[in-house]
Amino acid sequence: MPASAPYPGTQTVLRAVTLLKAFTDDHPQRGLAELARAAQLNKSTTYRLLTALESEGLIARSSDTETYRLGPEAISLGGRALRANGLRLASRSELEQLADDTNETATLEVLVGSDTLILDEVLGGHLIGATPELGARWPAHTTSTGKAILAALPEDELNARLPRRLGTPTEKSLRDRESLHAELARVRKRGYAVAAEELEPGFVAVGAAVRNHDGRV
Repeated sequence: MPASAPYPGTQTVLRAVTLLKAFTDDHPQRGLAELARAAQLNKSTTYRLLTALESEGLIARSSDTETYRLGPEAISLGGRALRANGLRLASRSELEQLADDTNETATLEVLVGSDTLILDEVLGGHLIGATPELGARWPAHTTSTGKAILAALPEDELNARLPRRLGTPTEKSLRDRESLHAELARVRKRGYAVAAEELEPGFVAVGAAVRNHDGRV
């Protein structure tokens, strides 16, 4: 259910944001009833919010299938957010060097809730490699970068961010908090993380944390 509004009058905004977040890589288009269920709203409220978002270009509706998708203004806002990110600008040359040295795809990722979000990437030179995933989000415990970041968090923040049940995209994914805590201890000891087929069969990645001048990730 959408989070309760911290101030009077903000509930509508929170509901609209919940609808925008209901569109994912797995569900880029959704119908009215599906969106109402995802946001836990009734259909009339969902329709009013979608109409308002559509008028601002944040949502687009297909006249053929009566489904909704993110609109051009959402794309524009996402692009502006990426361009305004100082970390992305500062790391670009390092990503390019990594990709050039290894012929592998190099990515810059940050923690968003319990997921990692790809802020930037430079494709490697191998014929077979990772496909472009800029803006994609993956469960942090299934990725090398996610584990590298999680390993640097204080215990209370780590536990607050983790979901009650860990998702298991593959048979090799970590299945419980105990296994994850043991893995994060190994990450801290060696200084980098490895994800071997934990996100997708055949996909192996290595990740390390980037720290600021205070040593914080």
